[in-house]
This record gives sequence, C-alpha cells and structure tokens, in this order.
Amino acid sequence: MTEPHLRDSIFAERPAPPTRAARRQSVPPSKKGRSRVALILGAGVVVAALVLAYGVLSPLFGSFLESKDYEGPGSGQVQVIVNEGDSGSAIGSALQEAGVVKTTSAFVSAAGADPKKAAAIQPGAYTLKREMKAADALALLASGENRQVPRVTIREGLWATEIYDLLSKETGVPVKDYEKAATSSELELPASAEGEVEGYLFPKSYEFPVKSTAVEQLNIMIRQTLAEFETLGVAEADQRRVLTVASIVEGESGQADRAKVASVIENRLKDTSGGTGGRLEMDSTIHYLTKQRGAAGTSDEDRATQSPYNTYLNAGLPPGPINNPGAAAIEAAVNPEPGNWLYFVTVNPETGETKFAESYEEHLRNEAEFNEWCQANSC
Repeated sequence: MTEPHLRDSIFAERPAPPTRAARRQSVPPSKKGRSRVALILGAGVVVAALVLAYGVLSPLFGSFLESKDYEGPGSGQVQVIVNEGDSGSAIGSALQEAGVVKTTSAFVSAAGADPKKAAAIQPGAYTLKREMKAADALALLASGENRQVPRVTIREGLWATEIYDLLSKETGVPVKDYEKAATSSELELPASAEGEVEGYLFPKSYEFPVKSTAVEQLNIMIRQTLAEFETLGVAEADQRRVLTVASIVEGESGQADRAKVASVIENRLKDTSGGTGGRLEMDSTIHYLTKQRGAAGTSDEDRATQSPYNTYLNAGLPPGPINNPGAAAIEAAVNPEPGNWLYFVTVNPETGETKFAESYEEHLRNEAEFNEWCQANSC
C-alpha cells in the first residue's frame, strides 16, 4: 500500500502562527505611516469636539453654578407692595422685579425653609433695600418693619358723609371719589338696601389694601355689615329695617341702654292709638336731616322741618338708616330687651345716663332732670 503524502492528510502538522514581533515586522512601512496619521487626525477631531462642546455648554453650566442669591446686606431703598392673597412666588417675583432679591426661586427657597416667617407676612407696602439676601428680605417682611398700609378707624354712628371725610384723610383718595362710589353699580349692596349705602358702612378699624379704590374700600365695609347679619341670622328681607332701628339705637343710647332703646322703638311703633300715635319722636333723626352734631336736644324750628326723616311729624320708621351702627346696636335691634317702656331721656349727656319710663308723667320728671343739667351746662 502506498503511504499517503503528509501534506494531503488532515493530521499533517500545520505551521505555527507568527510571533508578535514577526507580525510587527510583517507590516509594510507605508502602512505604519498611515496608521500614525489616522491616530493623530482622530485625536484632533476629539479635541475639536471638546472645544465646541465647552463653547456651547459652558454658559449653561455657568448659569447653573452661579449663585441665585445676593450676599447682602443691600443698599438704597425701594418700595414693594404685597397684596392680599399673594403667594410666596408672587411676592418673590415682585421682590425680584424691584431688584430686592436676585431670583424668585431664592426667595421661595427661603420661605420654604422658614414657613413660620412666610406665614407672618401681611399685605402692605414695604420699604426694602436693593440686592438683599433672600432670607434677610423674608425676615424684614415677616417682622412688619417699614410696613405701610392705609389705616382708618370708623366710629359707631357716623353718617356716610363723615366716613368719606375720614377715609379720604387717611387713604388720600378724594372725597368726591367716595361720593361717586356710593352710587356705583359695583357696590356689593343687597337688593334690600335699595341702592342706599347709609347704614351699611360697618364701623371698625380697617387696614385697606395699598392703592385700593373708593369702591373697593366701601365694599370691604359693606361685607363686614353683611357678615354681622349672617352671624345674627338676619334674613335679607329684614336687613334694612334692622339697620334703620339699629341706627336710631346708636344715635340715641348709651352703651348699656341699647337693648332698652330698641324696646322703646318697637313699643312706640305699636302704640298707634296711644299718646305717641306711632311717632318715634327721636332727636337723632332730626340731627340727621339737619346734619348738625353736638347739640343736645332739638329746636322747635328743626322739629317742624318737613322731611320723611322727621319722626316728630311722621309715624313709623324713617325711610332708611340715619347713620352707620355698630355690632352692639345691630344686635340690640335684633334682640330688644323685654319691657313696656315708651319714653326715655338722657339726663346727663356727659355720662350718657339714660332714664326710661312707661308713663308720660314719669317721663316728664325725667325730662325736668335733663333740663336742669342743660341749664347748668349751657346747652
């Protein structure tokens, strides 16, 4: 049998692979040069890409890394207004716009870190510095320092015209604006008010929003009166009558006697066949129609004035309130003190001492006491 050739056998020994050194020696010199060039060019592309990326992204990273807050303490002065119901971001935006804080987010972050101070911020106009640290601006707002807000105290029993004068003096809004506002369709008067604002301007101390209009201020006062009605459970259909009675109570009584005066009013309105003939005969209604303050009692001439508000000439209640009564007078009108009194007189206007009587004879004795006081005090 002929021996097979080893080169044709699958078992023939294969040559060993070249060593790493041999492989390096096997690369032609021309290819080595091209590899180096490609490597250099590739590195250049990477460097160029990095330069380009830095140029594009560096402003973004710079903005990210830049402080969003001033270091403070700030300088100069600027006024910032905080309105009723402003959120933290709304206040921060106003501060940023005025140049007080660097960014809205800085103030929002400071407020979030100290919610107690944030909750203490009240509406008003604040004098702050420019370029303050957000936390410092927050602290100053919360403290109430440099806070300016129109404040006015309305006393019980004032006429609407007197209230306009007070409001104008304290807020700077012209009196004519209030007079115009009193007839505005924007007033939030109930239908039962019949378009008359007298009686609905609730007396209390107010802090009005900065730059609020005459209509806005009157509406705030009207809402207070309506809130009082809601507290006492007075239906809208009864509100005007309650205010009318309450205004007479306010104009006539001392603080301790309001419920008794309300009782006298109701008793006299029912006494249509008796000595009063349903007439109230209240001096406060005469003062209202003559717009005179300070005089005790009324003159014969004034009591003869023809007017539906003259309760000496006309039976029943006047057409509407004669002033703007407070909470105590309104409550007295809703809940008169039980009794049969038909007369009362303030025997000492200085102390407000008032005496009540069920009979005319007793009332005459009380009037005599008042006349003695008047003679002694030249009223």
